Amino acid sequence: MKTSRQQQYEALNRREFCKKSLMLGATVYGASLFGWIDPVAAQDAASAMPDLVAVKNGEPDVMFDKAIEAMGGMRKFVKQGQTVVVKPNIGWNRGPETGANTNPLLVKRIVEHCINAGAKKVYVFDHGVDDSVKTYQTSGIEAAAKAGGAIVVPGHDEKYYQEVTIPGAKKLESAKVHEVLLEAHILINVPVLKHHASSQFTSAMKNLMGVVWSRYTYHWKGLHDCIAEFCLLRKPNLNVVDAYLVTMAHGPDRARAEDLALQRTLLISQDIVAIDAAGAKILGVDPEKVRHIKLGHEKKIGNMNLEGRNIKRITL
Repeated sequence: MKTSRQQQYEALNRREFCKKSLMLGATVYGASLFGWIDPVAAQDAASAMPDLVAVKNGEPDVMFDKAIEAMGGMRKFVKQGQTVVVKPNIGWNRGPETGANTNPLLVKRIVEHCINAGAKKVYVFDHGVDDSVKTYQTSGIEAAAKAGGAIVVPGHDEKYYQEVTIPGAKKLESAKVHEVLLEAHILINVPVLKHHASSQFTSAMKNLMGVVWSRYTYHWKGLHDCIAEFCLLRKPNLNVVDAYLVTMAHGPDRARAEDLALQRTLLISQDIVAIDAAGAKILGVDPEKVRHIKLGHEKKIGNMNLEGRNIKRITL
């Protein structure tokens, strides 16, 4: 028998979600960033796996279908019998229509692709800022992830975290990291794109703060340094940026209706620095002025330069 929460989630279908989002008075930003080309599926000349795929004008799950297909399919990343962590942003006790957390439709579809690729187990978790039990439910992500076949694990108890050394770090020499991430074969990082009062914006690199126990350590040791240096421990195998409903101001959790933009966009890349540079541009932020992006580039975690990269653009 379905719970009231599951019934509420199912009621939030694509049409209703889009309708609610449009009522927020959002404005589309950065439409020309990637030089979008119609018709429906613009074809790039390069045959190699793209450095970055950008999809627009679709629903979150449909855009992911197109994006992962352009990357060669989920079996390029997830092999039979592997354990996968899908890490969304589930930080805030706010509903999907606010854009504060990763879109639940996107999380569900990613989990389904992993299961279909042969994953033995798919875990979903986040160490949220608000009460995790509430955020898991209110965000719609717990119900969506379970519906897709994932195991949703708690992130709010220190007993689940183990102390590890960060190789090559100067500020974040060590951190307590969630045990399921330490044991997983594959990490798929699924942030929602937002303005952020402390770090200018939040996307792929900053989303990994949700796999450590003490985010306060980042703030007193140096936020941008720690955001970048954690990636020295483990870079995601795949980054999927939810830019469907984007918080353009007053992020990460205090956005008003007028602060939201219905972008209907999704980015996907193996390069966590490149995808953050692209996300910054969508927000109208110069990547050169975001210190953790520059540090990620300097530390060779990824490449922030988008010029000359193989970027596949898909318009639905």
